[in-house]
Parts: sequence; structure tokens; C-alpha cells
Amino acid sequence: YLNIQADAHNGVGKKVEKRSRLRRGRRSRKCPNRKQRTNRMANKARIPAGTRARWDWKLRILDWLSKLYPLTHVCVEDIKARTKPYEKKWNTSFSPLEVGKQWFYAEIEKRWKLFTLQGWETKEIRDRLGLKKSAKKLSEIFEAHCVDSWCLAYYTVGGVAVPDNTNLICVSPIPIARRELHRQNPQKGGKRPRYGGTTENGLVKNTLVKHIKHGLTRISGFGKRGISLYDLGGNRLCQNAKTSDFKVLRRLNFTYKSGFSSQV
Repeated sequence: YLNIQADAHNGVGKKVEKRSRLRRGRRSRKCPNRKQRTNRMANKARIPAGTRARWDWKLRILDWLSKLYPLTHVCVEDIKARTKPYEKKWNTSFSPLEVGKQWFYAEIEKRWKLFTLQGWETKEIRDRLGLKKSAKKLSEIFEAHCVDSWCLAYYTVGGVAVPDNTNLICVSPIPIARRELHRQNPQKGGKRPRYGGTTENGLVKNTLVKHIKHGLTRISGFGKRGISLYDLGGNRLCQNAKTSDFKVLRRLNFTYKSGFSSQV
């Protein structure tokens, strides 16, 4: 089995707000623009962009695991948001946690069988098996988060009472870039140099490649001197790579980094 610890998506709401602010500044310009169209998303069930990004990230990891293992059941610790007594609308509609959780559960039930446990039930399983949980939530060790995931798996499928694999695979989401082809403000001389863009010469950002010198790397961007390459942990290796220096393998959905065993 795999012990996967995933970083959360953040900053999506700020990017959406920035997009709206820039759009507001372009509205009154005297230049050709498309006519107003009806909002195709009006009166349709949807959740905010930041909430969707956080919960869709969990669903993408489950889809990835379903290609490695014959997934049939998913067990989730049912977390609760801070609620207000006698306020049903507040508790179910205004909390990003509750809104995203219900969407997440509905998507899981379309694919697999869903089980949920309360936090105190997970703690009972952990105490019964004699497992410890670390208070350092940001640490990349088995006792930080994966010990609870292991208890959920033990409740669902059973097995041995002591985990024999405490090594981690740590993944983090690739940052979502808004569509910007140029820098927002003109530079010296009134020029707006290229900024962003995901493709060039048939190559796509966040593609896994094998470099003749650096080994397995990913394409991070395109510059004047060449292609920028990063390792799988997010460290920059070079900014002047040529297409003849590497072999294209496949697209990446997230970045990887090595975790630590609890025995280290």
C-alpha cells in the first residue's frame, strides 16, 4: 500500500479576485470587444473556485490511485465545520467546508462505495491499535496525517494491526496559472513582454522529461535562452535547456517529493 501526504491548494480565490479586478479595468476602454452574452452558469449548481480546487484535488488523487489499484471502497473522516444552533442555512450553505464536502461525497458515490467515520471513531481505532499521532501537522512523517488514513483503511478492509510500511509519498498540486500572455503593466519603452503561456514548439508546461545531465525533470517555462527545467521537488535546475537535450515522457498532474519514515 501507499502512504500519500498531499499539500493543499491555496491562493485560488485571490487569483479569481485579481481576474475580476483586471476585467473591471478593461470594461470602459474604447476598443473592439465582444458583445455581452448571457451567463451560461446561472441557476446551475456550482461551488466557489477555491473550494472546488481544494476538493477536486482530493478527487484527482483518488482517480490516480484507481489506475494503480482496483479501488472499490473509499473511507473518509467526516470533518465538521463550526456551526450555529438553529441556523440550517448557515451551516449547509455558507461554510466552504460543508459545501465542498457534500460535493466531494456526491462525486465519490458516483464512482465507488463511500464510508464515513467521525473523528472520535478514528481516535478509538488509533488508541485500540496502540498508534500515536504527532501534534506537528506540517511535518512529513507517518504520525502526522497518514496514521489516521491507515486507521480508516484498517476499518474498511481489515488486515494486520500494525503498519509495516511507514514511508511517505508527498505530492503537491501544480499551481493553477491564470491566462496571461503578457505582463499586466508595460515595461520600459511601453512594451509588454510575454508572460505565461503553456505551450511552445509543441511542448507543454509541467511535462515530465528525461534530461541527459539532470535526469528526470519537468518543464516549468519558456524563456529567451531556452527552456526552464525544474526537478520533481520544485528546485530550478537550468533555464537554457534545448529540445535536443531531453526526451519527452508524459504530462504531470502534480509534483512529487520524498517523505520520511517514522523510524528515521
